[in-house]
Amino acid sequence: MDIRSLSEKEMEELALSLGEKAFRGKQLFQWVHDKRVGSFDEMSNLSASFREKLKEKYTISGVTQVEKQVSQKGDTAKYLFALEDGNVIESVWMKYHHGNSVCISSQVGCRMGCTFCASTLTGLARNLTAGEMLSQIYEIQRDTGERVSNVIVMGMGEPLDNYDNLLHFLRLVSHEKGICISQRNITVSTCGLVEQIRRLAEENLQITLAISLHAPNDEIRRRTMPVANRYGIDEIIQACRDYFAVTGRRITFEYSMIRGVNDKKEHAEELAERLRGLNCHINLIPLNEVRERECLRSRKEDIQQFKLVLEKNHRNVTIRREMGSDIDAACGQLRKKFLTKSSRN
Repeated sequence: MDIRSLSEKEMEELALSLGEKAFRGKQLFQWVHDKRVGSFDEMSNLSASFREKLKEKYTISGVTQVEKQVSQKGDTAKYLFALEDGNVIESVWMKYHHGNSVCISSQVGCRMGCTFCASTLTGLARNLTAGEMLSQIYEIQRDTGERVSNVIVMGMGEPLDNYDNLLHFLRLVSHEKGICISQRNITVSTCGLVEQIRRLAEENLQITLAISLHAPNDEIRRRTMPVANRYGIDEIIQACRDYFAVTGRRITFEYSMIRGVNDKKEHAEELAERLRGLNCHINLIPLNEVRERECLRSRKEDIQQFKLVLEKNHRNVTIRREMGSDIDAACGQLRKKFLTKSSRN
């Protein structure tokens, strides 16, 4: 069992179940999430017998760096990590003037099937534990020697399709006795799983919710995102209105610009109308093209025109700054190349 996924209270209960005092669980939590050690043998203030009992039933989940690509500017690094079962995932480190951000994966692969995404090409292998999500951040901090101040759960996988592990992760990564990243500096992206959005609203969290919308209407969305066959845009937007009413947190809408599909002036007008009255931010994303997919990136002039239309309709909008375009920027590409190479050997 992955001990890095346990809360402080769960570690206290674990200590009691193994015949130890509850405060030993607090010490265990400190070793795992503050000092972030990689083995039980390093926990010097725990008795040898306690450590042996822990070794019998628990592991400290970790990730092992398989490959690292650094952009020419040096402001972005893409990591390929191996998990203990041999599966591989991706994470990205980005350096901004306001601090370092890490984009982490929540699943090995993805089952959402979006037609412009490389993460879905091999389907879903399994969910990540909370500890495996944390380990991506811990290892990147160790490798770079710099603190991470912002976390985006927007790598491989659909976070809300791994709801319970995601929730454990959010509480652990923001714990005052751990890495202590402010919840206001954490973004969780979803393609729009409505029931889970409503559940998340009731969790008393201060995270930012990002919706991968990518279309102004259901007809276009169904052509690019199979999840649209289950949830309509109006249903998703209503869930977002309810989320804001409960949390007071502004919603972000991610919109990948796909040439000839969703990037026309009338699409921008339609999107602006759909989001009327909702406290939100629209993030236009120049598409990261995937060789195995047919989708192409919108032209720069079309992206700028789209942004201008939204602004004329008084919508808050930015075009995402491109970082790491020279290092397989499309999520899932590095993993796919590794798996393809491995299958040939």
